[in-house]
Amino acid sequence: MNILIGLLIIAVGSFGQSSSYVPIRKVKEWSWESFWLTQGVFAWLVFPLLGALLAVPAGSSLGQIIAVDTSAAIKAMGFGILWGVGGLTFGLSMRYLGVALGQSIALGTCAAFGTLIPALMAGTDLFHGTGLILLIGVCITLAGIAVIGYAGGLRAQNMTEEERKAAVKDFALSKGLLVALLSGVMSACFALGLEAGAPLVVEGASELFQTLPATLMVTCGGFLTNAAYCLYQNTKNKTFGDYGKKEVLVNNLLFCALAGLLWYSQFFGLSMGKSFFTESSVMLAFSWSILMSLNVIFSNVWGILLKEWKGVSAKTVMVLITGMCILIFSLLFPNLF
Repeated sequence: MNILIGLLIIAVGSFGQSSSYVPIRKVKEWSWESFWLTQGVFAWLVFPLLGALLAVPAGSSLGQIIAVDTSAAIKAMGFGILWGVGGLTFGLSMRYLGVALGQSIALGTCAAFGTLIPALMAGTDLFHGTGLILLIGVCITLAGIAVIGYAGGLRAQNMTEEERKAAVKDFALSKGLLVALLSGVMSACFALGLEAGAPLVVEGASELFQTLPATLMVTCGGFLTNAAYCLYQNTKNKTFGDYGKKEVLVNNLLFCALAGLLWYSQFFGLSMGKSFFTESSVMLAFSWSILMSLNVIFSNVWGILLKEWKGVSAKTVMVLITGMCILIFSLLFPNLF
């Protein structure tokens, strides 16, 4: 029962993350770099800080938690800087491939690296016992994502150039695939950052929120990477004036804040959900892959709702549904043993 509750909590957070790109469509008269930086302030600084404060027990402070192991905090931030590259290119993958295909490829790669690398670093034997279950689970996840990727390829073949541009304004398959793969590899550093920040726990902290101080350190590192790039683009494209457009400022801030909150909800949900997996080491190790699988499922649901799959053949739809079913099975597989 606890595992089911944990899965439901992670699913709620995942749905929030997969919905985070919808509010951005309501941002008006801003360049990509301007709204990406602004939503990042909320997604990577404001809401992670508020979340981390929930982990502070009475009589303590966030500073004291970070001081528990300064080295761990610095390592988590370092991985966050690397993850920032993934977060930056993740946004670009949405730009070139759309919500469904872009998230599927990036998150699939992220699921594999973010699950297996921490397990290997912990000395897990991936060919025996629980390690083998973990490896098979990741393979099932990748199989589901590969099927969805194939569906995306079928969609691209069956669409005219005009239809592609209508569904995804800057659609570019080859460029998008490269960006999405890079994004997935670098995004896996978030999981490594959470592992590095594991010591940032003090006595009396709620189990529901224990990973949130580490999450804050990772997102702070990611913010540095994204802020540097976005400010460079603001300078290059002369778009600093975006922030001074008073007629759209309130609208844009509100929708960027909503996007940031929805994005952060995935890691808030992951922290809470993992607290219900304490009796299952496999589910704890597989939790990252679970989150990524759910993100792929919900992103494709949004892709359907946003009509990115409009006009595709019945075969393409069946391939897409098959891939999503495989991903759903991957969520349940580790709990079968």
